[in-house]
Amino acid sequence: MANLTGQERARYVQNMFTRIARRYDLMNRLMTGAQDVHWRKQVIKLAQIDQGSHLLDLGSGTGDLASEALRQQPNAHIVAADFTLEMMRVGQAHYGPLNWSAADALRLPFKDETFDAVVSGFLMRNVIDVSQAFKEQFRVLKPGGRIVILDTTRPKRNLLSPFIWIHMHAVIPALGGMVSGVRDAYNYLPDSTESFLTAEALSARMIAAGFKNVNFQRFMFGTIAIHHGEKLA
Repeated sequence: MANLTGQERARYVQNMFTRIARRYDLMNRLMTGAQDVHWRKQVIKLAQIDQGSHLLDLGSGTGDLASEALRQQPNAHIVAADFTLEMMRVGQAHYGPLNWSAADALRLPFKDETFDAVVSGFLMRNVIDVSQAFKEQFRVLKPGGRIVILDTTRPKRNLLSPFIWIHMHAVIPALGGMVSGVRDAYNYLPDSTESFLTAEALSARMIAAGFKNVNFQRFMFGTIAIHHGEKLA
């Protein structure tokens, strides 16, 4: 991955998610002990949507976050956007008629100030230009809108670090290989986590893009974080 250009990496990631789409949700539950369900509920609560709100679930994958948003607020207007067609096909079969949209996070096909909230789950570590992705999310948010990000983050060194390393580099790839048949995809997960920004650095990128009141909370021994911020009116 380190030797790939930006566009080559984007194609690799798209192809990888195409191959694991049918087992993606199951693997998320297994890897996190089903804690990802709780994290997604928290993401939607932090988005603070209400009846009539317009929410973009960016990098929606199979639509877990979009579906949770509709569960919490059935009268909201939800767009589930992703750049991997097979992930959206799996989501359509599972969740039914969400409002799906093909979208590149670096060039969103939406007008300025369209959404009251933009949320994402495990998207940002996969984009080839984090700052540009934040600029686009800032652009499509209405003044007063909120951004909420669920993603992996580089854990701080502590007494549990050796066990975290074993879980990420041995347990997850082995489990991913057995469940999905695509072991290399689950080698990518720990590699992309360790090469991604720290939670503090991601906050700094959000602030640089114009977001205010940025904060985050870590979960799962510091390997997961939820970031949130606002586009002030």
